Amino acid sequence: MSKLWDLSKIQPNHEIVMPGETISAMFWNAVAQRGPNVWMRQKHLGLWRSWTWNQSADAVREIAGGLMSLGFAEGECASILSNTVVEWVWADLAVLSCGGVSNGIYPTDAASQVHYLCEDSRTTILFVEDDEQLDKALEVRDQLPGLRQIVVFDMEGLRDLKDANVISLDELRLLGRKYLAPRPDELQRRVDACRPEDLAILVYTSGTTGRPKGAMHLHAGLVFTVRGYNTLVAQDEHDERMCFLPLCHIAERMGGEYFALYTGTKLNFVEKPETIPENVREIAPTVFTAVPRVWEKFYSGVMISLKESGAVSQAAYAWSIGVGIGIADKVLAGQAVGAWLKCKFQIAQWLALNNVRKLIGIHRARFLVTGAAPISPDLVRWYLALGVPMLEVWGMTETCGASTGVPASRMRPGSIGPAAAFNEVRLDPVSGEILVRGKNVFAGYLNLPEKTAETIDQNGWLHTGDVGVMDADGYFRITDRMKDIIITAGGKNVTPSELENDLKFSPYITDAVVIGDKRRYLTVIIMIDQENVEKFAQDQDVPFSNYASLTRSSEVQALIQGEIDRVNKKFARVEQIKKFFLLENQLTAEDEELTPTMKLKRKLVEKKYSTQIEAMYR
Repeated sequence: MSKLWDLSKIQPNHEIVMPGETISAMFWNAVAQRGPNVWMRQKHLGLWRSWTWNQSADAVREIAGGLMSLGFAEGECASILSNTVVEWVWADLAVLSCGGVSNGIYPTDAASQVHYLCEDSRTTILFVEDDEQLDKALEVRDQLPGLRQIVVFDMEGLRDLKDANVISLDELRLLGRKYLAPRPDELQRRVDACRPEDLAILVYTSGTTGRPKGAMHLHAGLVFTVRGYNTLVAQDEHDERMCFLPLCHIAERMGGEYFALYTGTKLNFVEKPETIPENVREIAPTVFTAVPRVWEKFYSGVMISLKESGAVSQAAYAWSIGVGIGIADKVLAGQAVGAWLKCKFQIAQWLALNNVRKLIGIHRARFLVTGAAPISPDLVRWYLALGVPMLEVWGMTETCGASTGVPASRMRPGSIGPAAAFNEVRLDPVSGEILVRGKNVFAGYLNLPEKTAETIDQNGWLHTGDVGVMDADGYFRITDRMKDIIITAGGKNVTPSELENDLKFSPYITDAVVIGDKRRYLTVIIMIDQENVEKFAQDQDVPFSNYASLTRSSEVQALIQGEIDRVNKKFARVEQIKKFFLLENQLTAEDEELTPTMKLKRKLVEKKYSTQIEAMYR
């Protein structure tokens, strides 16, 4: 049972739990120590399957042998075009074990993007998940003379494929077994030859303002950072995580795959993105990292379910969450929680809060981690009131993930916490930009020395582009991206992220982009939560035929206006939103308006919907 007044189980661990100065060496050391223990689980066709460290090692060894049989040399790049599956991890570790460079490609990327990323990274071997991803690769293969082989994880629907340069993962593993049989020491030689200063992975930025840039991370930086993570959000072999964010994103690559490799934490892979709510309840992770959109979705689901429940259930929840908020406020203020309040909280958990946690799937969670985008402080406080601390971390691709983090013992919603012990963080005295320096900072952008020089100054400080403030205790708070700060026509500086975070706290709003730079007043572009708004329309007998007609209905317009009015009450008159419009297209990860972490791209949205924006200012 979670106890808000006892945070001893989530204090950082400073010990080195797994030796190795490269990711590949660390993996093979982990196999030697944990061999028969289960490391990964994945649900497929309704059934869970487990792999031990030894079984994972067999797969990695055979894939690595197969790569070497294909002539894959040290320093060459292999790319992985796939959703988050067990095979992704195997391929990644096999490439690194060969002394190669591993690059991930988002499964939502179009064929043209696959071409650019493979060309820029000089990819020689491309792993793809299935026939859908293979189609993209085949479409651009003729434009990639350096691409020697395509390897397919799942051959369903491709049994009749005859192509000398396309093989299945099983065929590659067979090649590996044959190659290594007379060369039993060859893989170990490759692992031993890999040096900490060697390039390990490429992580391409989202490219919202141009072509994606390949951030280069060395083995030394990855190992250094993953050890540092255990001083922020400690975990061990008794923990279980859910692996579902894209592995080509720095958050899941570092906080999921490599951190679990280091600590021995079990990785549970969801069946598919659509089954995340169901899978999280089955997995019940003890440590759960997600982006704000996931936490917002869970909250809105609870709120909608509550509206459908009876008066007794609603009253029980209202009393129980009130008790939880009372404890949360004391914890956040650093005050002791008295025996009577503890007793009331036990009753509150029995009445409602335990059920809420089980509905989400966080009933076993020691703590939650949120990052990759700003989150509403009210949402952090709500999860804390349920009995599960939520720790906010901040970082970026170029800092190898988390660079600051809120300690469990001194939580402050709205803050990203002090600098992590493994790096330096400070503010530029003139612009207020957040600067980072440390071994976790990336080695630069691939093929872009000028961009690298613009980002890392002569003193080694990484210029993040985020603007923030720091309090007397060293806690940082992001005020906005430098390029996103709004200065209205009246000269008022407005931080759009504060308004946007409050709007996203609504169960009916998935995302929002506030507009108003050099304009008389603020407006907002809103993406509705389709499931919850459809439920509202059905309950209110609002007729609609499709997504667009749903957004145009007067009842839905009034619903969203009410959410905006709620947020406006928190802000001064000049900071309030005057008009809005709802996106009429149902956006998915394949649409250009969304980043891979499902955030609206501000500049692209402003440009694409300029006509609708101008209409709000007429």
